[in-house]
Parts: sequence; structure tokens; C-alpha cells
Amino acid sequence: MFLSVLTLAAELHPRYRPMDQISILAAAGMQARMQSLDIVANNIANSSTGGYKGDSEFYTVFTSEAANEDGQDAPTTLPMIQKHWTDFSQGVLEPTNNPLDLGLEGNGFFVVEGPSGPLYTRHGNFRVSTNGTLVTADGYPLLDRGGQSFKLALNQPLEVSPDGNLRQNGQALGQIQLVDFQDHGAVSKQGHNYFQNVSGQPPSDATDLQVLQGKVEASNVSASHGAMRLVSLTRQFEMMQKAISISNDMGRKAIEEVAKV
Repeated sequence: MFLSVLTLAAELHPRYRPMDQISILAAAGMQARMQSLDIVANNIANSSTGGYKGDSEFYTVFTSEAANEDGQDAPTTLPMIQKHWTDFSQGVLEPTNNPLDLGLEGNGFFVVEGPSGPLYTRHGNFRVSTNGTLVTADGYPLLDRGGQSFKLALNQPLEVSPDGNLRQNGQALGQIQLVDFQDHGAVSKQGHNYFQNVSGQPPSDATDLQVLQGKVEASNVSASHGAMRLVSLTRQFEMMQKAISISNDMGRKAIEEVAKV
């Protein structure tokens, strides 16, 4: 991290010296803002993606003794992004009048069978495959409480109750597996709409969750708020870039004055 900050400072500051604290601090701030810009831009790009959960960042400081000026005892602290986190707040449930669209109200996830094991999603835009399996738009089967996929009769009406029970032609097809994680840090994003369990701990049954037929959950990202953050971060980046430029001018003038003496 620190080496990348120094590299950035060197590129922006031709007369860069390790003891130039203004350049070091400004370059570290610029790098953190560039990472934030990537996160915000991705959120805005997915503001219309169903079931998408926005990402944000957690700032901290990096302590570096290598960045100290000569004779300075206290270590230099540089701003950095320590980690990313995902906002799992509820998105707006939008009516579609499509009986295969299922929206979740509350905390929890659908479970689908991914290419390498179970995946978790809030995006309930399902369809019936050619062999009658209820699948996501990517072809991943929706799983019931027994870990099996649902088999539907083609072109027949489907009824889904708020607790996730499916019925077709008066016959019960099973109950949708609805799960939740006590710590949402246990899951990481796998694409835009899916999450993968990276903790190794099995999820628990969701207790505060309802399935609403004919609706899908929209992204919880506000495009307007994202645009405001984008402008703010861009201005902060430009201010730090200007600080490096001012530091460069100050160093050049100091050298010129010394030369005159």
C-alpha cells in the first residue's frame, strides 16, 4: 500500500523527495478516493439491477515510519480504505404482475444451486426452464427446504404463499428454502445478484421474511445520491492533486532561494 502511494506521488511530483509530507499525505488521500470512485461508479451502474445491494467503504489510517521526515519521532499516518462493506437494507418492492417474480420483504435470501454449490440471492426474477425447473435468469435452480429444485407443469398457474409454499393445480410442490446469516460479513458478492458463503458456517432459517408473488426487489442504491458522492469525491481528488502541485512549487522556490544565497 505504502509503495503504491509513493509511486503515485512520484508521478505527480517530479521533484518528489521521501521527506515531502504534503505529497505523501495528498497522494495517499488520492489513492483512497480513487478506490471510492470505483465503488460509487459500480453502485451507480447497478442502480437499476434488481436485488442489487450497494457497497460502501470503511476508512482508516495507515501508520508509516518510513514516511517520516528526518528527525521526526512520531510515525506518519496516511489515509486508506481498510475494507469494503455491503448495505443489506431493503430495496423497494416493485409490482410486475408476473406470477414467477418473487420479492422478499425482510431479512434473508433465496437459495439457488450455482455452478460450484449454493448461492444466495434477493433477486426473485424466476422463469420456468424447458424441462419444467424453476430457475433464475442465469439458469440456476431455486431450491426447496430439502435442497431440491422445483418441477412445474408448463403453462399452468402458480400460487406462492407468503411463507414460500408453492402450489400448482391444487397440488403442493414444496416450500422455498429461505435462509439468513447472523453476520452478513459471512457472505461475499458473486456477481451482481448473488452471494457466496465464505464463512464455512451454515446459514439459519429466515424467521422475519415474507415472499410476495408478482413483485421484485429493486436495487437499494439511489442513483441521485451516488451522483452527488461522485461529484464530491472528484472534487476531493482534485484538491489533493492541487496540494501536490503547490508542494512542488514550494519546493522549487525554496531551491531557487537557496541557490541565490
